[in-house]
Amino acid sequence: MNSGIVVVFRKRPTGSTMALNIFGQPGFGWRWVAVVSLFAVGLLGFSAGVTLTERPDVQTEGWLVRAYYVLGLFVVGGLDVGTPTGGPLWARGMLWIAYFGAPLLTASAVIEAAVRLLNPQGWRFRNLENHLVIYGSGQLTESYLRMLRRHAPNAKVVVVDDPFDPSRQRELEEKYGVITLTGNLTMGFLLKRLNLSQARRVLILGGDDFRALEAATRVLEVAPQLKFKVIIHCDNLRFMRSLYNTALYRHCVIFNTYNLAALSFVRNRLSDHFKRSPDRDVVVLAGFGRFGQSVLEQLNKITEEIEHVILIDQDANRRILVVEEQQRLSQGYRRSVLHGDISNPTVWRSMVETVDLTEGQPTVILGTGVERDNLRTSLWIKSKFPNAFVFVRTNEVSQFAAQVAQERDLTSFSIDQLVEEAIPARWTR
Repeated sequence: MNSGIVVVFRKRPTGSTMALNIFGQPGFGWRWVAVVSLFAVGLLGFSAGVTLTERPDVQTEGWLVRAYYVLGLFVVGGLDVGTPTGGPLWARGMLWIAYFGAPLLTASAVIEAAVRLLNPQGWRFRNLENHLVIYGSGQLTESYLRMLRRHAPNAKVVVVDDPFDPSRQRELEEKYGVITLTGNLTMGFLLKRLNLSQARRVLILGGDDFRALEAATRVLEVAPQLKFKVIIHCDNLRFMRSLYNTALYRHCVIFNTYNLAALSFVRNRLSDHFKRSPDRDVVVLAGFGRFGQSVLEQLNKITEEIEHVILIDQDANRRILVVEEQQRLSQGYRRSVLHGDISNPTVWRSMVETVDLTEGQPTVILGTGVERDNLRTSLWIKSKFPNAFVFVRTNEVSQFAAQVAQERDLTSFSIDQLVEEAIPARWTR
């Protein structure tokens, strides 16, 4: 399997560099340049000897007073000080430029500020470029954003979802400094508004596989330069593998979170343990869903370290048939399949008849999607086989599970943590 499938998206104050100033531009926009220029032009006119009809003694006053008069042009347009008089013609011309330019600049800024209040989202998307677009606002999106802010704290990010949970939307905006937009990425109007021709990457991280692939197809139609820069999460492993020979697969990175988690788990948790063990290892995979299947796929790449793999699942027989249909399983180790619930003691008695867990340092992975059953069974396994290396899965990072695991000599891991560890840094560029 190539890396496109195996792999797989700061707490920053709202008033940070992502915020827009009153003139609608990030940082110092062109209006600030105009303000400074008009101020300099006004001072230059006064310095050359120009006076004012209502302030004929302006030349006898200090430069601080003249600066105050020039600043007043931006507010009242010179109505309280009169008009330029005297001095060289060119100097009066310079001062007249400030007289007309300063109030016009102020008026345009006020008008834009009013428009932004009436339509704030429109201004946020003005001049959008070199940005990242994320479709979906779930846990995977938050994992990606945490990693992104470590590598690119100032990256512009637009998160699109439909529907958008209001509390989730506010959390993403305030915690990660992103722009949020409610809508469907398959809509032509929305695609145009996102200015995809200037985007640097698009990540489609929603939960509906068909909708995600449809969105990716539309994105590449609108912005073909994004080939190889569109990353798609596909929740169904079987469906994902069926796309291997399609054009979309060749032009995008399609990944599955459990594939990514399993890659990180085997590489960062199991490999060193296997290498330290003097003999080939016995591995018990309790739970053979998407994560368990992905772990087995990674174990097939290090068969020289494995002696025996025991698979336990309520639907193990069907699932192993599905796996064998989609990938070639290694024959370099012994494999046993036990059908049943991991909470059923009968299943474990059957397993003990298959392999002796009291010998060596067997690896037992409680990897079902039911966190409570994983933890309870792992405690029972460790009490019966204290020599075993027991790994217990949670979906999100759990302080409770980590504390219990530390107390009872278990190893706790979460899918979210594994995914975040394995997201490639190149996905942030």
